[in-house]
Amino acid sequence: MFVGYIERRRSPLDPVLRSLVSARIAQLCHCEFCIDITSMTLAARSGAGQAAGGRRLAQQYAVQRKERLALAYAEAATQTPPAVDDALRSAMAAHFGARALTELTALIGLQNLSARFNAAMAIPAQGLCQIPTSSSQNKE
Repeated sequence: MFVGYIERRRSPLDPVLRSLVSARIAQLCHCEFCIDITSMTLAARSGAGQAAGGRRLAQQYAVQRKERLALAYAEAATQTPPAVDDALRSAMAAHFGARALTELTALIGLQNLSARFNAAMAIPAQGLCQIPTSSSQNKE
């Protein structure tokens, strides 16, 4: 139900941005299943065919300041404990506004819950999107 709300058409967040943030969190949490499904969704929404793995994901899609900020915010909020500082929070508020920032924060929390749960349960990738092996990701 909550996922449906975040993924609705009238969301203040662009679908590609939502997918980009979700894919990055999946990577940070080392969730094979989440990387698989969020990469597939990102590739479909962005028209990229296959999403890149590792840090290339951010470099490939984050061409706008708004996307780079959203990724920085997602990375900071995903740390344990969360490491969102006042400067980042102010930049986010200036670029997104209260409604979009609240929704982005909810998305980050939901994706963290999902990715951490699935990683803890060792839910494997399902072959939905081509994922580079860990040896190729370490070369980045």
